[in-house]
Amino acid sequence: MLKEAAVEEQTNPKVRQLEKAALFFLILMVLFSPHSIAASQTAWITGSFLLLLRCFLKPKFNLQRTPLDAALWAFFLWSFISCLLSYTPLISLDRLRSVAIFLVFYFVINCIKTREMAIKLCFLLIGSCMINVIYVPIERILGRGVEIHGLSADSPLTKALLMDGDTLLKVNGKKITSADEVLSELEKNEESDVFFYRPDFYYTVRVKRSDLLPGNISLEKLGIQSWKKSHNWRSTGFFGHWTTYADVLQLIASLTFGLLIALASQIAYFSNSKSRISRKNLLSICLLFFSFAMMTLALIFSGTRAPLIALLISATFTLFLNKNKRMLLAFVAISGPVLLIGSIYLHQSRGVGFIDEKDESTRYRQVVYREALQLWSESLRHVIFGIGMDSVKVYAEKWRLFDNGKLPMGHFHSTPIQILVERGLPALLIWIWIILIYSKIILSALKNSSGIEKGVLLGIFGGFLGFLMSGLVHYNLGDQEVAMIFFLLMGIAFTLYNSQKPERLSVSSTSTRASGKNSFIKNLILLSSNFSTAR
Repeated sequence: MLKEAAVEEQTNPKVRQLEKAALFFLILMVLFSPHSIAASQTAWITGSFLLLLRCFLKPKFNLQRTPLDAALWAFFLWSFISCLLSYTPLISLDRLRSVAIFLVFYFVINCIKTREMAIKLCFLLIGSCMINVIYVPIERILGRGVEIHGLSADSPLTKALLMDGDTLLKVNGKKITSADEVLSELEKNEESDVFFYRPDFYYTVRVKRSDLLPGNISLEKLGIQSWKKSHNWRSTGFFGHWTTYADVLQLIASLTFGLLIALASQIAYFSNSKSRISRKNLLSICLLFFSFAMMTLALIFSGTRAPLIALLISATFTLFLNKNKRMLLAFVAISGPVLLIGSIYLHQSRGVGFIDEKDESTRYRQVVYREALQLWSESLRHVIFGIGMDSVKVYAEKWRLFDNGKLPMGHFHSTPIQILVERGLPALLIWIWIILIYSKIILSALKNSSGIEKGVLLGIFGGFLGFLMSGLVHYNLGDQEVAMIFFLLMGIAFTLYNSQKPERLSVSSTSTRASGKNSFIKNLILLSSNFSTAR
């Protein structure tokens, strides 16, 4: 039957074309995921539709089944029930689309046929990410907008509540690069919308043409002493927000670091055995090191603390699992200066430290965490089913959230707390179930891996730990750009795990032949032997 199916598949051009097309859109999804959620989701949905069409053709297409199926679908089902019982069912059901992003996992595992393809997609993801990573320092060197200084009390900008040090970015939707352009745009209309950046926030204010001052030059009419291009802002890559960019960078930088460590370990082994090291491996090491260093720099420029700390934790666990004490000690020595540089940059750009009780964002989180837990514990309905996703947008005032309206409305800035409050305790327990199963899959795959494959798994596991750590203070699971890459890497990890089935089956079949009191001992010896060979 298998031979007949294989022959039929080879002679059925529609099957080959659909599978190749689905793989093409998977590649597009990987290429776009570090840059654009719209493009990557379009590729994912199109590719998934092609796979769906493939299911109606012969030979029968067997969808991959995984140990994560029950947990993932239970999480989605409970989220759906929570939406139906939400205070705002229509709003919550619309938000359910973000929960459905887990289907990326199934798209990946049903498109990738070999471990070689899985590894190639990892390098493609890293290479694509380097486009925005290299753009970040170049953009910083060139500068942007018009940073204003020395505002007079009667300046039209002061009357619009602009402050010294603000950076004007657009006037009436048009990007501006000089004070002359600002004046020119303001003179065109009676009132103009000025979009500007003030550390940590973007605002739009209205400036009146009648408030312009008399004078011969733009500085006099604008009521400022000087201006310059700004070189201080929180980098966002090609995304719209720095937190999204930072969490995406953490996942991909962790993958890069895992590959870097795997190749470095191979070179260290060749050096000890006095074997010749290929130029290809040396070039790969250099490129991966450069990529990781640039990603770390871009992460620092994002001014986002949690993902940077998460990356350090991710790298530490990666080295710990790799079991190389020298590399671990070297990383600890290097991470100190990196933290120092990051702390200095944070202080200069945002006026905060890594842990700063006076920081407004820290205070904001303390307030919303306390309010969220109080809201969750108010009734049995909230405890079990939650309040419904995004229902705070309607009921925030009634529930006196965000310091009774004194703070900007947002979310609860924590993945576990957000799940708990919006979808109830069962949803959080299911999410923990997913975490445990996924951890078991990766650690099991690591035991039977070596070389580049081991590097991929180390990097994915490190990024997974970083994702969880950052998620304590960021709602990164609800950020579709971040969640897409998270489930993409989950699919790659499972593909590598699934490709090792013959090794795991050989272990189990051999151990079942053992009998009596010696079976357990023989099994341990066999597992130890396989683990040593993999290493």
